[in-house]
This record gives sequence, structure tokens and C-alpha cells, in this order.
Amino acid sequence: MVLHTTPYSSACLHFLDGLSWSLVFPCYWLLDRLLGSCVATSLEKRQRSQDPCSFLTLCVVISAPLYLLLLLASLPFALLGFIIWAPLQAVRQPYLKYSHSRNKAQAEQGQAGPGGVGIGEWRAQGRSFCFCSANVCLLPDSLARFNNLSDTHRRAREVGKRIRNGASRPQIKIYIDSPTNTSISALSFSSLATGFRRTSSLDQRPDQTHTTNGPADPEAECPIHPSVATDCPVHPPAGDQGSSECPLHPDGGDTAADCPLHPAGTTSSSDCPVHTSGETKPSSDCPMHTSGVQISISAPEPDPQEEEARTGNHRPGEQAGGDTGSMTASRESLARYHGGDTGVGISSNNTLSHVPRTSIFKRPGRKRRHGDETFDHEISAFFPANLDFLALQEVFDHGSTTRLRRQLHRYFPYVLSDVGRYGWKGCCSRFKFLNSGLMLASRYPILDARFECYPNGRGEDALAAKGALFAKVHVGTSHQDQRVVGYLTCTHLHAIEGDASVRCEQLDLLLQWVAEFRQSSSQPREGEKVLEDLVAFDVILGDLNFDNCSSEDKLEQQHALFTQYKDPCRLGPGEDKPWALGTLLDPSGLYDDEVSSPESLQKVMENEEGRKEYLVFPPSKSQCPASSQKGRKIPLKGNGRRIDYMLYSDEGMQPDWKLDIEEFSFVTQLAGLTDHLSVAMRLAVSTGEEEP
Repeated sequence: MVLHTTPYSSACLHFLDGLSWSLVFPCYWLLDRLLGSCVATSLEKRQRSQDPCSFLTLCVVISAPLYLLLLLASLPFALLGFIIWAPLQAVRQPYLKYSHSRNKAQAEQGQAGPGGVGIGEWRAQGRSFCFCSANVCLLPDSLARFNNLSDTHRRAREVGKRIRNGASRPQIKIYIDSPTNTSISALSFSSLATGFRRTSSLDQRPDQTHTTNGPADPEAECPIHPSVATDCPVHPPAGDQGSSECPLHPDGGDTAADCPLHPAGTTSSSDCPVHTSGETKPSSDCPMHTSGVQISISAPEPDPQEEEARTGNHRPGEQAGGDTGSMTASRESLARYHGGDTGVGISSNNTLSHVPRTSIFKRPGRKRRHGDETFDHEISAFFPANLDFLALQEVFDHGSTTRLRRQLHRYFPYVLSDVGRYGWKGCCSRFKFLNSGLMLASRYPILDARFECYPNGRGEDALAAKGALFAKVHVGTSHQDQRVVGYLTCTHLHAIEGDASVRCEQLDLLLQWVAEFRQSSSQPREGEKVLEDLVAFDVILGDLNFDNCSSEDKLEQQHALFTQYKDPCRLGPGEDKPWALGTLLDPSGLYDDEVSSPESLQKVMENEEGRKEYLVFPPSKSQCPASSQKGRKIPLKGNGRRIDYMLYSDEGMQPDWKLDIEEFSFVTQLAGLTDHLSVAMRLAVSTGEEEP
């Protein structure tokens, strides 16, 4: 299927659209500014209360009448432009595909360009993919103020920067071959500031490189103790550095097969300096008992357009410390440590120059696993490294859409934007002043896409063309030259409380449209003979505007959607897992110092009292809906309203293929920019085959 890259098929229609919008835009901008001057955010109110005669107050008093006069003067031109613009929307394309020219060719040829991922050959052991969903509230400025947010264009640029900076951080993976477990455990860092976390056990293990190894760096953090001690068996006194004896085997006995300090064949004792002499079986967390350890660091390569700006402004250590200003890059640089080698091997590239060596042996920070859970979960101050797919909601403002897309293109080669319908086209029983607000970004080539509009919107929600965006992506090619594909659905449901029947109807349509899209996109063109596609995943991401704990949302909680798709945070209708977190923030507290940064919001969300203070909870009969939550004493159920979802299904996969969640994250990196927490999930696709 041909993907739409221009809004109109004719250059003449494109010209008329630009002409009409140039006539409408002055009136639109003035109206937005006028309404915005009448609605102040809590931050602006605080500033005005501290200084009633401030410059900001004077600007509002002077500018409001001026905006009104100019608005009245622009109305005739706006009316003429609207008469031209409205009919054109009937033939406008429902979405536009944007491809980063610098990365597109490399990705489609199977090469990993900067930010892009080469599709290449599908590995026998499978692959893992990372997904993220975020409601960014990029409404026109006057409307965003009702959510206590302002300056939409600035927020759009900052949202894009934070997403790509978080996703393009260096990723550290630790591969361990345990003597008691033949499987490979892969670990990656959630952030370089908080320690490592569990990631895909299916990622291809890096090949060994032969490097020149020197003596152990005494300044590096020791895996046995936090600081170098005088009696450390790994760090002998400086005077003994030239000794040929192994510091772990001073008695000259037989060498342990898994000694990490010298190769097999030398003489030494098998006693472990970590375990007591009475232990016969080494502990699984012993840093010295590993048959093989590899640390792989995927370091980003700087964006050429930003290299000059970065030079002189960032020290190497700052980027590794979790700096949100880290540069965009690819994923090819590797540095390796192998416990069976004669020392610590560092590859010839300068990857480790960006990473403090002490961070390699840090214990896990905020990564947790609850009870019998098979995957890790966390509240993270950063978007996950190596993010593959991003689904955004409420990207309504046209200027903000352009700014956000430019930022995302520095990491994601493929973006579906400007999604939805305006006017009275198709499903729109009412005139649509706003599009769907959906945006989808991918590091893998997009093969097909479709947008469907929900026809049953009510009230103010009917003014936007809310719907569902479907995409089919190419993630690999099998040994039999079959395409391996994935299906993504980004959606935003009806928001008005009490309209459960409307949302259930939309969920019914969503399931129907997903099935129709998968069927139509899998059919070959007429006269074309191709092998059947292999499906790797089917994921739904978006803001569903209901939670799994509110008594008012019981109808949605029992919908068939949750029988066809799995929710990693859900135990059943009306019950979330204990670690599941609400994603809707209380707008009144967005500018409090306690939640003003990603790190501070992360700390607040890890505390029960903090969650009660800054998250929106299911409504209570004893609580007035219009009152603020802050300081209330009534009991609160659960951990807040979780209305942002990530669902997955294994339907249509090969019989021996399997989907597993590796990690689930609640992300606070957009603190101060939106009233939602972001959610992220890493999904592992295993094929049941062994690597030849």
C-alpha cells in the first residue's frame, strides 16, 4: 500500500490549503492569545501574587484589549479563508508519513544508521522490542491552560528533546554465563545514574574481541567491596603488582576453571575470597564465580548537526550521569569485559570514556520484581534506552506538531503525523476543529498504515477527530525470505466521565478495525506472489480514559479487549497488580518544587504519601469532584488512576513463537511538561529455535 507523504494529491489543492490557512491563522492565533490571557496557570498566579505590579500582570492588562481589536479586524479574512479551507478537508489525507532522509536508506538496506535500526536478517533466537506511550497535552495554548499547562510550542520542543535524549542514552548490558544455569541473562542500565536493570535474554551476545589488557585499574570500583581496601584480593598492594602469583590463589594450588584473574593453566588455589570456606556452592550473586561475564556498552554517536553545539559544553562524565542533554546517536559502539580473560578488556573505541567505571558494579537502584512476577518493573526518571516505537496522544496544535516531529526525527527515522480528519468528512457528524492528536514514531520501516475515526464522540470531545492509528512495521527477514512484521495501534478514547457506553462502543470498533487492518495489510497485491508474513507482535498503546480500579469504570474493565490482549499491570477486572501506578497527575501540583524535575517526581512516585498528594485517584462519594485532592483525609484506593495502557497479543504468531514481558516502566522524564506519566514496555519475541 502507498503511504501518504503529502496532504493532497494535487499541487493546486495544496496551494489552496496554504492560502486558506494563511487567511485563517491570524484570527486563530489572536483568539488563542486572548483566551490564554484570561486563564492563568498556578505558576502565573503564584508569580502575580508575589508581585501584583509585575511585568507579567501589566502585559496581560495591556495585551488583552489589543488582541480583541486585532481579532475583530481579522474576522473577515478568516471567514474567507474558512470558506476555502473547509471543503478541502474532504479530500485531505488522514495521515502523513515523514521519513528522515539521512536514516531512511540505511535502515531499509538493513544497516543501522544514526537513530535507525537495520532490519537485517531475523535471528533464530528472536529479538526484543521497546515500546512507549505518552499523553503530551499539546493542545492550543488557551485550551492547555485548563490543564494548568502553557507555552505549548516550547513544551513541544522540550518533550521531543527529552524523549530522544532518554532513548539515545548509552545502554549497558551484562551477559553472565552461570555455572549453575546454562541460560544467558542479559542486563542493561535503566539509567547510568541508578545502576543496571534486566533486559532481553534474547539479544545477540556480542562476539569476543581480542584486546590489549593491562593491570586492573586501582581507581575502579571493586566488585567485592565499595572502595579499594588494603587487603583486597583483587587489588593487591602496589608493591606486589609485579608478582606472578595470583592474589586469589596465593598457595599455588590448582587453578580454578573459572578464576577471573588469570587464564586456565596457572597454579593457584580454588578458594574463593568472597565465600567462606564452608560454602561448597557459590552464591548466584558472587562477582567472582562466573564462567563468563561480558559487559556491553552501546554508546550513541553524536548527531553531526549537534556535534558543534556539544563541544565545549558537555564533559564526558556528565552525559553518563543521566544528563537529559545527552546527544542523539546510533547503537554500534561496544566495550566488553570478560571474566574468563586475563583482565578487563576494553575495545579500541572510546565508549567507556563517556561512562564512569564505578557505575559498572553498582547494585540495582529502583528496579524491582514483585512476588512471582516474571519481569522487572520500575519508576524511571528516563525513557528506556534503545526505544523502538513511540505512541503519542494529544498532539493537536499544528505548530507544536512540527516542532515535536523535528526533534523526534533526530532519533526516529519514521514518523506518522498530522493524523485525523477536519471538517465534516466521513465519520464526523459534527465539525472537527482538531485532528486526532495521534503521532507514531518508529525506528523500523513502516509498511502500511490506516486511520479510523470514532463516530460516537459527545460534547466537547466531538470537536476532535479522535480515533485509532494502525501501522504495520518491518522488523526483520527470516532465513526463508519471509518478512517478519509487527502491528501497532495508537488510540485515544472518549474522555468525558460517565460515558462508559461510548468508550465500550469505541473499544468494539477498535477490535473490529484491528482485525480488518491485519487482514487487508497481509493480502498481496493483485498478481503478486509473496510469502506469508511472520507476525512478531501486536501491541495497542494509548490513553483509554478509564482505569481498572474505579467503580464507575466497571463496564470498560470487563470488555472483551482484555481477553484478546494482555495488560501487564492487571490482575483482573477491578484489580491491578500492587506495583501498578496511576498515570494521571493532579494538575494543581504540576509546578510544585517536589515534582518539578524527572528525578524529584520519580522520588515522589516511589512514596505512598507522595502518590496520594500528586496523583489523581478514583472519585469517592465523600469527595467533591471539583475540589483538590491535596491534603484530603479520606481513604484512597489503589495507586492512582491508570488510564494510559500498553496491551499486547500473541494471536497470529507462529506456534513455536512466544512473547514475554522483560520490563515495564512508569517514566517521569516529562515532569512539568504534561499531566500524565509515560509508560514503557520491553517485549521479547522468542522463536523456539537455537542459533546455528
